[in-house]
Amino acid sequence: MNSGKAVAPGDMIGILGSGQLGRMLAMAAARLGISVHVYCPESGPAFDVCAKRTRAAYDDDEALAKFADSVRLVTYEFENVPAHTAEFLARRVPVRPNPGALAVSQDRFAEKSFLNSLGIATAPFAPIDCPADLVTAAARLGRPSILKTRRFGYDGKGQVTIRDGDDASACFAAVGAAPSILEGFVPFSREISVIAARGLDGSIAAYDVNENVHADHILSTTTVPARIAPATAAAAVAMTAQILNALDYAGVIAVEMFVVGEGAAETLVVNEMAPRVHNSGHWTLDGALTSQFEQHIRAISGFPLGSPRRHGRIEMRNLIGGQASAWREWLAEPGACVHLYGKHEAREGRKMGHVTRVFDGNERV
Repeated sequence: MNSGKAVAPGDMIGILGSGQLGRMLAMAAARLGISVHVYCPESGPAFDVCAKRTRAAYDDDEALAKFADSVRLVTYEFENVPAHTAEFLARRVPVRPNPGALAVSQDRFAEKSFLNSLGIATAPFAPIDCPADLVTAAARLGRPSILKTRRFGYDGKGQVTIRDGDDASACFAAVGAAPSILEGFVPFSREISVIAARGLDGSIAAYDVNENVHADHILSTTTVPARIAPATAAAAVAMTAQILNALDYAGVIAVEMFVVGEGAAETLVVNEMAPRVHNSGHWTLDGALTSQFEQHIRAISGFPLGSPRRHGRIEMRNLIGGQASAWREWLAEPGACVHLYGKHEAREGRKMGHVTRVFDGNERV
């Protein structure tokens, strides 16, 4: 990979993707004196706040080459970047996090195999390429279990629960008959995530562990710190650091985990990882000394990492679909930090914004 020149204030970096994560990355970069060129086939919220924009397909080599020539490095706001796009750009300009980390996270079978190779526990799983595979795997892993496409699934899309009596052919068809994995059920007590960054020099900074609640497979609320034992929190951060080092990673990563058991009996099972800034880290914009977005820009640019210290107890709530229509009420609430993403259509299940409340350290959320 082309190592490129060092990034400095006044330079331009590239972002693949024009969604709200790209928007917040561009705003964080501007705070450090770095301008942003956003590349995406569709216009989106990031286009409103960047210095330069290219609307072109991810397989348009001519447009990609011009994009690469305009920036010091390229990062991305979503993990489903086509492999060709990442490889094409990496021959011309640094891509961070590296394409190898991207490839691992894009395929659920590869991801879980990688995690298991590090000695990190995941749900039991099996590859599924046809209904017969599903019958065999369900007999071994039990029901209920979850059938998930290996690629391109998020927020509950591309997955179906397999229960007693369900027809294997119908379930496989429900995920588009795409290459998939079957995951065994994990009896978790809560869901958590770790947001952490690794710099070009190998330094690592992790935020306090998040506790997440989902509704209809979409993150609803995040509270920090998570209600877990200190030893469990330390283990979660240590696992994340292990993953970052194994991938020779630069940037912010999110690792989602299940907590199994309570108190001294707690154990951790990694659900998945995202090689990017993450919804469960949005609270850092208002609740930490350095936001995850600034931390990512620092990490990929070779800047010193910022402090992840938290200001107090945190509650972050996503505004999904029509919930964002109550923006006046949220703005009127003392202490509520409102972020609206500039999306013009509030569809069901669409993340339109979020609200963060920061409480005094001695006050319960």
